[in-house]
Amino acid sequence: MNDKRTKRVDELLERLDQATVFDLGRPLRNGMAQSPNHPVFRHCLDRRHGDQIRADGGSAAADLLVTGCHVGTHVDALAHVSHQGMLHGGDSAAVAQEGGCFEVHGIHQLPPFVGRGKLLDIPALFNVDICAGGYEISVAELQAAATRQKITLQAGDAVLIRSGWGAHFDEPDLYRGRRSGVPGVGESAAKWLADQGVALVGADTLAFECIPAGRGHALLPAHRVLLVERGINIIETLDLDRLAKAEAYEFVFVLSHLNVYGATGAPARPLAIA
Repeated sequence: MNDKRTKRVDELLERLDQATVFDLGRPLRNGMAQSPNHPVFRHCLDRRHGDQIRADGGSAAADLLVTGCHVGTHVDALAHVSHQGMLHGGDSAAVAQEGGCFEVHGIHQLPPFVGRGKLLDIPALFNVDICAGGYEISVAELQAAATRQKITLQAGDAVLIRSGWGAHFDEPDLYRGRRSGVPGVGESAAKWLADQGVALVGADTLAFECIPAGRGHALLPAHRVLLVERGINIIETLDLDRLAKAEAYEFVFVLSHLNVYGATGAPARPLAIA
């Protein structure tokens, strides 16, 4: 049995040697773009070299992190959104959050994902780099992107949608898009994605939504459809530009998040292997 396993591991490693690994996560740093609805990310040196010196002259530095669970590249738990007081499956949100965490639908119930991933590059349909702020990506455009890229969405896929808006990540005010709006899918496209049987969805924006100019996160219909009605987790603030530039539209997708028991979401560092 060990010989067979060793051979299988060797074969997998040989295949990986021929592949490219794309890091789809954003670096976490002070002042980065994030939703104003969540605690501000803060990183600082809690202990500096020289604060304590060992007898042999050695010293160590250590850090402190303070962050919301929906800051930077992250994945939403099903507990993140309720509708009319109910979570996915008709569970009461009020009851589920008793005790200060979600025993039901918390992020700890989402296992690590290793499976097929698909990228739908929407700006490439129109020969532009970035979709306009507030632009709603339609079902027809999702279908057209799949056709153009010669891919077919399959049940169990992780589907990542590039709007190009990620190019604004280093300009926090613009990336948040309060004045300009943010491109993304609306309710109908979210329903269509769910109907394809996808396992996960993701985007290169703060919210997996079309956000009209000046509206902020007043309404989140795609979140309602995916998290509450269909039980599909959402990954946000992805870096998809390098993947699109390489035209790597189909890949092995790896998602492993911080396993924070009962949380409504967690930071993640997704990988695409193609």
